[in-house]
Amino acid sequence: MNTDHVRKSRIERISLKNRILFLFSAVALIPFLFSCYLSYRTINSILTTKLQSGIQSNLKQVTLSLENTLSNLNHVSQQLAFEGSIGKQLEQLMIEDQPYDRSDLTDQIKYQLNLIAFTNPNIGLSMYYFRDDGIYLFETMGVKDSFDPDKLPIMASYYGITYFGPHISNDRFNDQYVLSALRKVDLPERDDAYIYSESSFKLTQSILDLDGISKNTAHLILDNHGRVSYSELEDVFPENTTFSVPDDTSLAVSTSGIASGYYWYRQYSNQGWSVVSLVSKADYNQEKNHWMMQMFLLTLLFAAVSLAIGWLLWKMVYRPLSQFHREMKQMLNSNFNVVDANSRIPEFEMLLTQFGRMKAHIARLYSEVELKEKRRADLEIEKLLYQINPHFLMNTLDTAHWLAVMNGQEEIDRLVTSLNKLLYYNLRKGGQSSTIREEIDSLRQYLILQKIRYNFQFDVHMHIDDELLNVSVPRFILQPLVENSLYHGLDDKGRIEVEVSRHNNKLEISIRDNGRGISEEKIKALLEQEQAERHRVGMGIGMNYVKRMLESYYEGQASLSVSSEPGKGTQIVIQLPIQCKKEEPS
Repeated sequence: MNTDHVRKSRIERISLKNRILFLFSAVALIPFLFSCYLSYRTINSILTTKLQSGIQSNLKQVTLSLENTLSNLNHVSQQLAFEGSIGKQLEQLMIEDQPYDRSDLTDQIKYQLNLIAFTNPNIGLSMYYFRDDGIYLFETMGVKDSFDPDKLPIMASYYGITYFGPHISNDRFNDQYVLSALRKVDLPERDDAYIYSESSFKLTQSILDLDGISKNTAHLILDNHGRVSYSELEDVFPENTTFSVPDDTSLAVSTSGIASGYYWYRQYSNQGWSVVSLVSKADYNQEKNHWMMQMFLLTLLFAAVSLAIGWLLWKMVYRPLSQFHREMKQMLNSNFNVVDANSRIPEFEMLLTQFGRMKAHIARLYSEVELKEKRRADLEIEKLLYQINPHFLMNTLDTAHWLAVMNGQEEIDRLVTSLNKLLYYNLRKGGQSSTIREEIDSLRQYLILQKIRYNFQFDVHMHIDDELLNVSVPRFILQPLVENSLYHGLDDKGRIEVEVSRHNNKLEISIRDNGRGISEEKIKALLEQEQAERHRVGMGIGMNYVKRMLESYYEGQASLSVSSEPGKGTQIVIQLPIQCKKEEPS
């Protein structure tokens, strides 16, 4: 389950840009790669069949040509043998003593040889060879001094005739490859007489080079025992070595395989020898590799085009998304200005237009809420002002004052006088603003009442900068804070210090006491929660009212902080912008 969650989170972290690029690449490449695979299988089958059938057909032609050539050599050698007419003339020449008759027989033999050579244009050098003496007679061409039949590569040998595989001609003036045959002549007087004939190899070579397949094809000619009698790849398959394939136990009947990095195909002749065509793996796969390279380049092209299209689509989506992001960021920064939607895409322009309307609506609601909050603060003050009729209350207290004077009750007179002044300040009309001087005078009257009321002694010390007495401040900001010190921990021998000073070009009001202190939870409740009616104490104006009044009056430029330490007391600090008398914010 955790693995699925991790996998899901990884997928969710993929950006829209990467998803678009991936999808476009997949949509473009998957069908293309599938088509490439099918075409590769088809082309591979076609090329393999074409190449193998071409090689096998070529091998059959080569084998047939070699068989015809060897058959022609066999026919010529038979005419020159003892059973033929020329063989009988040679026998007479060998036993004739008369010079004239010998000369006449020699001319006849030469004539017959020339006639055979003329009627067989593919026959080259022909002659009689006597192995014991190492001499040759009636040669049709000049013979090289290095002539030695025992050094020639044997191709096949049977019925008294030996065929030699392609080798350099023994004709003195010919260095081309030829096929040759050596047939024994049964002369009564000589047992070492042979007929040696060569056939031009041009016809066979032209067959090997018959079509385009042979351009990358090499050939071997193997004798009856699988020995290499001719090789076009001497460095890999040298002559006079056995053609063998590793781990192939059925070579004698095999027609194809792989050996030394070459594909080989074998064609057997009726006489037992065989022809092998060799194609290197690189050449064999050249056409397929060429096709695969083309497909690879096309794949790269398709990928590049897909990525380019995906990138363009991303740009089309990214521009409106960026505009959405800017609009949201401006809205978070309380910037509700509506900009014209110009994304060039109708759907996004419609969304941006709707978003702009939403911003305008939110701005109106925000202004209404802000105005309602200001009105709420004003109504709370007016509620305090109009809870009772100020004139009725003042007249009643004034009557009580004179009764106390007439009866000599000085303590009552002082109590009623202070209460009358305090209520006059709190309940008088004239707006929310006051001065430090008026706040201090009201605080003194409040403290006189509290000292008479409480049965414990406490001292209040005030340190006021005279230059700040006429600074304008909201009403009711000192009395609730001092009242907090009296009601939350101050005991006998209590001390309250009120200090008004200038600090960092701001008005700073500090109230400190040495009471029991207040917990963090209680401070948070006093600042952020409005007190219920049944929990109100004193004048009923709490610290929450002071905080909200400062926020509304100074619009975030004032600050109120409370710090307390259990057993040592509490300190409240207010910092306000300095404003002159009658300079209320609009």
